[in-house]
Amino acid sequence: MTARIIDGKAIAAEFRNECAVRVARLKEHGVVPGLAVVIVGEDPASKVYVRNKALACEAIGMHSEVHTLSADTTQAHLLKFIATLNADPDLHGILVQLPLPKQIDPRTVIGAIVPEKDVDGFHYHNVGALVAGDAAFYPCTPWGVMKMLEHEGIEVLGKHAVVVGRSNIVGKPMALMLLNAGATVTICHSKTRDLAAMTRQADILVAAVGKPRMIGGDAVKPGAVVIDVGINRLPDGKLAGDVDAASVAPVASRITPVPGGVGPMTIAMLLGNTVKSAERAAGLGSAAETRIA
Repeated sequence: MTARIIDGKAIAAEFRNECAVRVARLKEHGVVPGLAVVIVGEDPASKVYVRNKALACEAIGMHSEVHTLSADTTQAHLLKFIATLNADPDLHGILVQLPLPKQIDPRTVIGAIVPEKDVDGFHYHNVGALVAGDAAFYPCTPWGVMKMLEHEGIEVLGKHAVVVGRSNIVGKPMALMLLNAGATVTICHSKTRDLAAMTRQADILVAAVGKPRMIGGDAVKPGAVVIDVGINRLPDGKLAGDVDAASVAPVASRITPVPGGVGPMTIAMLLGNTVKSAERAAGLGSAAETRIA
């Protein structure tokens, strides 16, 4: 058995094309979807992510703004700035790039973004809706994973899904989305005893812990679908996932590569959330939005 590669680049490109069609429809109604990204400080990785997000917006005809604030920005100043973005009718999505400097509390900042513009899906309102299984803006990375599974025709209902990682950005929302889709879900983390015994039970295994190649072939059930969310920089400068692809590929039925797997889906889902926000503002959204839309 050799695992089939799930091509995140290709799936993301298809989704971006769909978003471009929706953007064109909005423009016919006089609405241009707008995304504001705020970056505080000079973190190199954050600057790369922000640039990629801006380019992705422009590629499908969206409006994007990047606001760079100094590293010594106070929390009060940032909150006041977010309030101006909240009040701007031409902006449909607001994203504050993490991490933030130590003088700023990220939860307070996220809570200051109005829920209808929280296209990152981190506001308590959207988190609560996800827990309840209601329509919301969902965190982009796990939502991207769900879209990948859907695109590949991978049945989630009734399957045993194991999520390794419990972060608020990926692990927890990933588990909730899989649960809402009808899977039986196990969440593992750094304190889990005999991790491999848990992961070997998974029909769908999602690795999101940030430790390079920690999941080997001996920890994977034959025929499992393996989703590698990790992106780790090795000492030689190369990227590696949380999964040891060389040993897992002969065991799994499908696997996402790193790079080129989940990563491209994250930005595509950000575009999707922003377009959806613009559609709602323009009164063009569906009255019966699906939970994973």
